[in-house]
Amino acid sequence: MGDSIDIKTFNGYGTTLSAVINFPPEFQESQTYPAIVVSHPGGGVKEQTAGLYARRLAESGFVTVAYDASFQGASSGTPRQLENPHIRTEDVSAVVDYLTTLDYVDNERIGAMGICAGAGYTANAAINDPRIKAVGTVSMVNIGQMFRNGWADDVKDADAAPVLAMGAQARTTDAAGKENAFPLAPLHEQDAPNEELRQAWEYYHTPRCEHPNAPGFMTTRSLSQIITYDAFHKAEAFLTQPLLLIAGSAAGSKWMSDDLYKRAASRNKSFHVVEGANHMSLYDGKKEVAEAVGELGPFFTSHL
Repeated sequence: MGDSIDIKTFNGYGTTLSAVINFPPEFQESQTYPAIVVSHPGGGVKEQTAGLYARRLAESGFVTVAYDASFQGASSGTPRQLENPHIRTEDVSAVVDYLTTLDYVDNERIGAMGICAGAGYTANAAINDPRIKAVGTVSMVNIGQMFRNGWADDVKDADAAPVLAMGAQARTTDAAGKENAFPLAPLHEQDAPNEELRQAWEYYHTPRCEHPNAPGFMTTRSLSQIITYDAFHKAEAFLTQPLLLIAGSAAGSKWMSDDLYKRAASRNKSFHVVEGANHMSLYDGKKEVAEAVGELGPFFTSHL
């Protein structure tokens, strides 16, 4: 297991990130190492899939950090469970800030990866922050696209206006002292519209991977930032870092990885499809995670 650390952010909200730092085998503080920031899915925490990937990548020779987003998990900030995508993106760079203060991290060899919405935030952070030298994604979700266009990309942007209005109304009721919660994954098995999202319920709300810090919902007011957010904004100009996208062949979310692959300016970009995997099996499936790490490890070794 890694060491628990706290990371102060400079995002203007004064949050402190609760994180775990993992070290390579036979780590020596007198040496320098490449490092990777690992970002969790929407509704998740560092003890779940992000922590799993962070530990596995540390075994491949990297210093890795998995962390809880601002306002979530064991990190500070109110309102609790705020999913502001701009701050989530900033959190990635806040971890990079921290890594640059460590003598044993080579500042020119810092990469980032994420799972689900954490992958979209990672891509957005890399667009904004050229200190991130290589980018990996697993089961990527561009949270703005997902909430605008649906899990299967079957809703037009303009038709998401009622969801935007829901977020705005939640701000009004929040101001009156009433809290609003909106599910990031099905809160009950019967709420799941398909088997893939039933597995999302299973992941977050059964012993498969439930955690007391991961309630599976966000503040409804978050929708007012999410609906107009594009994690890939200006990828055509500024996402120039080496890029590895990983998605399951059976993932309903795969279209978002397809979109970034098409839009990214990176001259060195690749897309690894895990045959038979869906969105959720890449979170914790033994075979699927092994295949993903088997691609991510050599990718980051080559580019960091």
